[in-house]
Amino acid sequence: MNTLITGAAGFIGFHLTKKFLSKNLSVYGIDNLNSYYDINLKKDRIKKLKKNKKFHFFKIDLCEYKKLNNIVKKNNIKIIIHLAAQAGVRKSINNPKIYFKNNLEGFFNILETSRHNKINHLIFASTSSVYGDTSKFPVNEKDNTEKPLSFYAATKKSNEVMAHSYSNIYKLPCTGVRFFTVYGPFGRPDMAYFKFTKNIINNRLIQLYNNGKHLRDFTYIDDIVDGIFSIIKKQSKKNIPFEIFNIGNGSPKKIIDYLKYIEKHLNKRARIKKLPTQLGDVIKTHSSIIKISKFSNYKPKTNIDVGIKKFIEWYKDYYKKN
Repeated sequence: MNTLITGAAGFIGFHLTKKFLSKNLSVYGIDNLNSYYDINLKKDRIKKLKKNKKFHFFKIDLCEYKKLNNIVKKNNIKIIIHLAAQAGVRKSINNPKIYFKNNLEGFFNILETSRHNKINHLIFASTSSVYGDTSKFPVNEKDNTEKPLSFYAATKKSNEVMAHSYSNIYKLPCTGVRFFTVYGPFGRPDMAYFKFTKNIINNRLIQLYNNGKHLRDFTYIDDIVDGIFSIIKKQSKKNIPFEIFNIGNGSPKKIIDYLKYIEKHLNKRARIKKLPTQLGDVIKTHSSIIKISKFSNYKPKTNIDVGIKKFIEWYKDYYKKN
């Protein structure tokens, strides 16, 4: 069954595509290769994937509906895993228009393409940010998500609502997955762990907000990929074929402790500049993963010490070569 992965040049898209290819499955990947972060990193991911003959890449923008629809139609796509989006909470504060275009108009085109091509299962990325600044933990899928703190989170919540309506009206099987702070090799340079590593190596100051007391449910990339993979063939059988799942680690850590693991594996101390809490930042994320565990036997396997070690090893190797 042919699968389309949007955002194939992105962090999660790259690793998920690799998983498909390792199982000798064909993948059609699309990405617009935008310059939100280092485009060379995205190109290097695609270059790696293209070494496998079962990977077919198209450089298109999701807002180009005709091109998107043609790819799905011509290649008899039956599963779409939609990971492409304008990411980042902080950038959405200064430039919400990009988020509106990519995350709302782009997602509408994914829904329309899925409907017209009778897709068997649409899996789409949401975010833990939809839970806003809650004080009840761990958060589960039934908790209130009506008060996102950033426009980025608002676009992701909108995606969930849009998908539910398509499931209801057109019986399109849709599953939203709320990711919790993903990290690992070939990750996003705008993420804290990436910046921490770079700055420690280069003897630069690290900006630590809220004294590093923020708690995050850090989830290693392989666990995220396993979570997605575990639900691909398990679309909802309900009257409205729609589901939402948290995919996290279920064990939050303070940013300051996370930093200590990075220092440990770099064998080098950080120089820290302490700053107040930023606008749009939530103090804590902590996922309940009971629902997906019952549904598909999902179980995260990588603890933070091992995950950070693997990232640091990749980072040193990659930037030594580049």
